[in-house]
Amino acid sequence: MSELVSIIVPMFNAEKYIVATIRSVQTQSYQNWELFLIDDGSDDDTCGTVQAYLETQDEGVVGRIHILHNPGKGAWSARNYGLVQAKGRYIAFLDADDVWKPEKLEHEIAFASKNKAGFVFTGYEFADENAKGLGKVVKVPHTISFKQALSNTTIFTSTVLIDLQKVDKKLCEMPNIKSEDTATWWNILRAGHMGYGLNENLVLYRRPAKSLSSNKFEAQRRIWNLYRKAAGLSVVSAAWHFVIWAFLAVYRRI
Repeated sequence: MSELVSIIVPMFNAEKYIVATIRSVQTQSYQNWELFLIDDGSDDDTCGTVQAYLETQDEGVVGRIHILHNPGKGAWSARNYGLVQAKGRYIAFLDADDVWKPEKLEHEIAFASKNKAGFVFTGYEFADENAKGLGKVVKVPHTISFKQALSNTTIFTSTVLIDLQKVDKKLCEMPNIKSEDTATWWNILRAGHMGYGLNENLVLYRRPAKSLSSNKFEAQRRIWNLYRKAAGLSVVSAAWHFVIWAFLAVYRRI
């Protein structure tokens, strides 16, 4: 019998994209899942859109999709709220505007089992606001340690799968810090777990055109703060890792 996967999706003003995201879960070849949609106080019709969509689905699907409310506390808190509700052996994170390919869970779980891994992630492809792939696929290393992850932030949230039989659930709780997902992966790796990368394009990372350049400075500020606060690096060590991170970040987008 297949093991249950608990999928956690924080939602904030995701009205335009959330149905496609839900459908990408529904069409998974691996079907033993539960889906938690945690609304963070959307002021558009995100929840209404989800409810209207669920009314068109059969009871078997509706019974596995749970809408929760955690208004105004941020994505980190929404994910933690979903984590509390989760009953699965596996935890998977998915952002409300991203899309999984149908074989994502099946291939990733098989990969985790083959490598006896507790923390796995996959390759992904940048996509436009219509979730159409742009042809730029991010490749991932077979393994990554804490030290390596400091300079290579290739672990993308919507690709991550965690086996709670191997990784303590407490390590999956996200801190109240910007780029909380990256900080969480670092915490898991620093605790002694090796990250395993399935170098297969299984996720479409939707990036609306208006966001492509506007957040570059913010991303730089976040990674610097992570080095100094989350990882506790010295100024010199943080600067060294920052240079390598910047190079790899540009390379992934070329």
